[in-house]
Amino acid sequence: MTAPWLQPPHGHASALAQASAAAVPLFATDRLRLRAPGLQDYPAYEAVFTSDRARWMGGPFDADEAFADFCQGVAGWMLRGSGMWSVTLADHDDAIGWVFLWQELGDPEPELGWVLTEAAERQGYATEAARAVMPHALRLYGRGGFVSYIDARNPPSVAVAIRLGARRDAEAEAATAEPDLLIYRHFGLPEGT
Repeated sequence: MTAPWLQPPHGHASALAQASAAAVPLFATDRLRLRAPGLQDYPAYEAVFTSDRARWMGGPFDADEAFADFCQGVAGWMLRGSGMWSVTLADHDDAIGWVFLWQELGDPEPELGWVLTEAAERQGYATEAARAVMPHALRLYGRGGFVSYIDARNPPSVAVAIRLGARRDAEAEAATAEPDLLIYRHFGLPEGT
């Protein structure tokens, strides 16, 4: 049985939730769709964030921490005008990952981040989804106004940041107390992409 707090709302509450979700910008590529996250996406989110796969993001989390993190991504839309998108395949509505354009608790700057389910990795989806968000991120924060925080032991995410045209910011890295944290600053997509 699904936990009561994960049950979809009904009646007027459902209409309000749908109206809130409709305010989240939608993006699409040939293969992917980025849409507002919903409660139906949380089981996949929890599976990622309570597993060893979350080690690059301060995890693994317990179920309560994973739900709080999910809620933080959703709440960002109301509090900061940016948050997280659920990434789905163009022809299916199940979440295969998430793209974040947020400033979560403790972050000194807005961040562009990405995470996929294990089944969705190694297919170029993270780069494709983050690339779809890049023009929006530039409108919100400007060139150089947002970063990606990446664990140095996570070379696939480093590769995504580089493909997006981001450059390491040694000064920002030096200002942190985290020796394994790499900070990639975004200035826009490379020419020809």
